[in-house]
Amino acid sequence: MEFSGQYLTYPEYKSLGGTLDIMPFNLLEFEARKKIDNRTLYRLKNVEEIPNEVKICMFNLINAIYKYANDNNNKLNGNISSESVDGYSVSYIDNTRIQEIIKSKGSEINSIISDNLNGVIVNGQHLTFLGVVNLDY
Repeated sequence: MEFSGQYLTYPEYKSLGGTLDIMPFNLLEFEARKKIDNRTLYRLKNVEEIPNEVKICMFNLINAIYKYANDNNNKLNGNISSESVDGYSVSYIDNTRIQEIIKSKGSEINSIISDNLNGVIVNGQHLTFLGVVNLDY
């Protein structure tokens, strides 16, 4: 499976000190990107150069989601969620489980997005602005 349009690439993630293998990273990057797109009304969709603030936000989101998964006894690194020895059964974490984790930690994830992206302007627009400006006082 190919992952395109990433706001943070795997080499960038690794250069920031990331430790995940590529597939768990890709799944988490995809979900983090969806959260940012939702919060920014897709203002980054066709941006050629993603701002560093967005890359750092992605790094923080991926790490937070990974930590939440780890706290729930999931072994995201390697994509394995459970193993059985006798009958040798292996279950892999999937996108649905990642979405459940994101939903349960929604306010913390939204806080990461706000903390990292408030005030960031792309193409003349604030990324996180969701309101209407009324200039008729």
